[in-house]
Amino acid sequence: ALPALIFSAVSGRGFNEISNFAYLAGYLVASLSVLLLGYFLSRILWKTNPLSSTFDATGMACANSGFVGYPLLMMVLPTIAPTALALNMIVENLVVIPLVLILAERASAPTLRGRSMVKLVLHRVSTNPIVLAMVAGIVVSVTQLPIPTFATRGIDLIAQSSAAVCLFVIGGTLVGISIRSVGKRIFGVVAGKLILLPLAVWMSFGFLELIGAGSVSPNLRNAAIIMAATPAMTLYPVLAQKYGQEEQAATAMLVMTLLSFFTISGLLYLLDI
Repeated sequence: ALPALIFSAVSGRGFNEISNFAYLAGYLVASLSVLLLGYFLSRILWKTNPLSSTFDATGMACANSGFVGYPLLMMVLPTIAPTALALNMIVENLVVIPLVLILAERASAPTLRGRSMVKLVLHRVSTNPIVLAMVAGIVVSVTQLPIPTFATRGIDLIAQSSAAVCLFVIGGTLVGISIRSVGKRIFGVVAGKLILLPLAVWMSFGFLELIGAGSVSPNLRNAAIIMAATPAMTLYPVLAQKYGQEEQAATAMLVMTLLSFFTISGLLYLLDI
């Protein structure tokens, strides 16, 4: 359902909407700042190895824009939700996730360098259904390529089911996880995701506006902050599992999901939405 949702959100927007460079720059700067800070905090504060640090940082910097952020925005800012989703997916899937893969591959195989690493990362990114859906959506948006009605209806039908599917996906991810193993490190990752990332997004947009590098509408800014305040992306434990980091990632995801009800409620109150 998520690839259909992304294609529908991107292809249904005009090119001017998905090329909002002020939003893209602001969200990208915030995401990369938190990713970098999270990595070094994990290395220095919790004395973890490079691979564990990579996924601690990923848990802080990658929001669940599709399965939590989008349904939430459809309730509080429905007119801006598809645009915010499309812009977030561009940042996360074209920059942040490939960077995470590079860090993870380098940490898990220090001898893998140069062309071998680039080929591996490009293969994983180029075969990702989410990335393919986003690229296809951008092509349709730019070229205004007409899509047959039957295809549009089918895609929209699947996309509309994403809010319901997300509950099953998140529930399935959390099954069997125990909170007994929760420690300072996990709470650090959770705080980084639920508090630090939305704060970084707010500061990033404010800084760009201050130096005259661009500004976004208040509604779009609020949408970005709300997206950033969601738990880590659903793909987070899946990516971590490939590198033997699934227990930490899944436990952090559980705690984030439980606490996000309170943190997001507080954020909506602060934003007066």
